[in-house]
Amino acid sequence: MRKWGPLTAVCLGTFMLLLDVTIAIVALPDMARALDASLSDLQWVIDGYALALAALLLGIGAAADILGRKRVHLAGVALFALASLACGLATGPGMLVAARACQGLGGAAMFATTLPLLASAYQGKDRSVALGVWGAVNGAAAALGPVLGGLLTQGPGWRWIFFVNLPVSVAAVWLTTVAVPESRGPRERRIDWPGTAAFAVFAGFATFGAVRAGEAGWLSGETALSAALALAGLIAFVLIERRSDHPMFDIGLLRTPAFLGVSLAAFVFNATAFGLLPYTSIWLQTVLGMSPMRGGLVLLPLSAASFLVAAAGGRLLHGVPARFTIGGGLVLIGAGCLLQAVLDSGSSWQALVPGLIAVGVGTGLASPSLAGAALAAVPPERAGMAGGSVNAFRQLGYALGVALLGTAVTSRMQDSLSAEQAHALAGGGAHALRGALPEGTLRHAFASGLNTAAVFAGVAGIVTGVVVLALVRDPRQVGPDETIKNEGARDVVHRP
Repeated sequence: MRKWGPLTAVCLGTFMLLLDVTIAIVALPDMARALDASLSDLQWVIDGYALALAALLLGIGAAADILGRKRVHLAGVALFALASLACGLATGPGMLVAARACQGLGGAAMFATTLPLLASAYQGKDRSVALGVWGAVNGAAAALGPVLGGLLTQGPGWRWIFFVNLPVSVAAVWLTTVAVPESRGPRERRIDWPGTAAFAVFAGFATFGAVRAGEAGWLSGETALSAALALAGLIAFVLIERRSDHPMFDIGLLRTPAFLGVSLAAFVFNATAFGLLPYTSIWLQTVLGMSPMRGGLVLLPLSAASFLVAAAGGRLLHGVPARFTIGGGLVLIGAGCLLQAVLDSGSSWQALVPGLIAVGVGTGLASPSLAGAALAAVPPERAGMAGGSVNAFRQLGYALGVALLGTAVTSRMQDSLSAEQAHALAGGGAHALRGALPEGTLRHAFASGLNTAAVFAGVAGIVTGVVVLALVRDPRQVGPDETIKNEGARDVVHRP
């Protein structure tokens, strides 16, 4: 218990946190039926979680350095558990979205403290072993998410994908309390609350505008107002960070081509690799009529390929420049998305498998290298900021990817359906439309929508991969053991 208790405690929280990124995807159709949720409601079920992570990660990390990382981690686990309970008891989509955002807040507290807690508990060879186990848990969570989500949704019901977090949280709190030592960061660090608030305004209104554009249109007053508020938040964030003595994010880092390339890669990576999955899951269950369990198994090739390639790549690709693994991974992800853009009214789930495998291989190549490449591109004293920023970009990319690709899906559907019908179909309402429209029309509309979104994701992935190959040229490599020694490199994660 004394030796491996801290690792077990941290891995329990990590597993639970990352599982909730993918476990909810398979349950979206059942949520829509149970709560009478619209497409935008379902998008916010995913995005509320990711946005809270993206907006609050760096600010909470700074708070943890001052208040104590163990204390903040425990608070995060407790909040995550309470929010999970609220998710499971939700009586409407608004309550579910709010609870998911609270889950994201708790998750940010766990994310921001995971690696520093391991760094304080282990040294030398034990640290390498702990990091290896932690990385394997990351992969297992992503691989098991769709399957476990399908199993629980088809069995006791979708609410249990949240209730299952409660006993895990109790175990994590107990183990953390008794086995994890407290640690703190540098005394001179300050909490940048104005910067955190400005970034939250930017991220929130940018995502809100992208979600609403699918219904109201890109030229609507509501979308324009959201864009203006997002721009104001971004400008305020830049001004605050440039004038702050203790910035949450040093804007000057973006003048370094390598760091700019990695940041862009992190954003596009999550958007392209995972942004289409919620709509794919809805298509599988509501149009093809699959059960939640079968729908989850269809997504398994992506998660399994990612896990296997990441595990093998750690040994076989050691020393390969990050620009090749990240850039090549993004090109593969883009190619995998294009391979999925082949659906028609008669397509079955098998048409997706080659593309899902390609996306999984690209994910396994790119994901483990992102944090190390960011650290290699900045001075050592900025290591924590770089690691945390890359993870924030990843979560923001996921949130905006879900919103923008959803808009692409519904916009293309409107070639053959009305706007109201398109949003109902994309939101899991195929059963309500079957009496009014032929089955072939529904299948064709959804397939064409998915194809369009997959093409957008594919082009973005390939173009960004080429840009990364051109920009990320820093030859200095940062291994996992060196990475965790850098103060604040707490936000290195291997999955969405």
